[in-house]
Amino acid sequence: MKILGIETSCDETAASVVENGTTELAFVVASSKDFHEKTGGVVPEIAARKQVDFMIPVLDQVFKEVPKEEIDAIAVTQGPGLIGSLIVGIEAAKALALALDKPLVPINHLIAHFYANFISHNPADIKFPALVLVVSGGHTDLVLMHDHGDLQYLGGTLDDAAGEAFDKTARILDIASYLGGPQLSKLAATCKQNSVAGSLPRPLLNKDNYDFSFSGLKTAVKRLWAQNDFPVEEVACEFETAVVDVLVEKTIKAASDFSVQSILLGGGVSANTQLRSRLQLRAKELEIPLFLPELRLCGDNASTVASAAFYNFTPLSLEDFKRISPNPSLSITD
Repeated sequence: MKILGIETSCDETAASVVENGTTELAFVVASSKDFHEKTGGVVPEIAARKQVDFMIPVLDQVFKEVPKEEIDAIAVTQGPGLIGSLIVGIEAAKALALALDKPLVPINHLIAHFYANFISHNPADIKFPALVLVVSGGHTDLVLMHDHGDLQYLGGTLDDAAGEAFDKTARILDIASYLGGPQLSKLAATCKQNSVAGSLPRPLLNKDNYDFSFSGLKTAVKRLWAQNDFPVEEVACEFETAVVDVLVEKTIKAASDFSVQSILLGGGVSANTQLRSRLQLRAKELEIPLFLPELRLCGDNASTVASAAFYNFTPLSLEDFKRISPNPSLSITD
């Protein structure tokens, strides 16, 4: 089954074709990142306008690789995300579904991140129940996946997401004004000896729950940076280590508590080198297989949307089709 996926939850305009949930036949992403760098953040109106401009060229490129006549279904991100951007993707998907007379599958953008692992690995190796850590710019969630479509929410961030904390801390440290998380991590990796190790809090680390909180950590960095003259790479290293400490320990606690058979990582921050390596070590100690997505599938893309649709395919009636609309506040278990 060949499914065309369309993803427009933020500033990317992405389309892919995935066969049977695992094999990519086409992969195209266009980004308006350059426009948002000028303003230090995503401007929703600009993102949506550029997606209108990009949508047809992106789809044309996909159809050069996979003829539209071979498409069996169309999947589209319904939420969460920016309302204007979601509208662009959904209306394009609806038009295509009607023109090609193909079923349309609305997909939760957060759940789509799970399926980067089903493209990156042999799905037969991923055993249930699986624990999924979704960690991105807008979300940090732990979810118990009993099976496809059978999810149990365990906990998540009470304020800032991990990726948001990375980006805001990069701004505090004057590393970058826009999406500076990856640059902060690169700088942290240059730290040879950290004189501020242990100076920052590890929020909720010892609480008997599966929740996260990174707003206070960001504030602590601001105070540490303002009141002292430490090298920036040391403060960056201490911040990154504090975040990873919490993410890893909470994930391992949940994996142990629920006796899971697999651990999956997803979302933009799943590309973080320290998070990947330390989670690998801890999962190995528990003898639980850990599945990490390919780096190019960590961020927003349409391949994960198409894969999620294959594993969660539900035919829609005409009335249900008409009612498909963007839901910018969609939660991970909706």
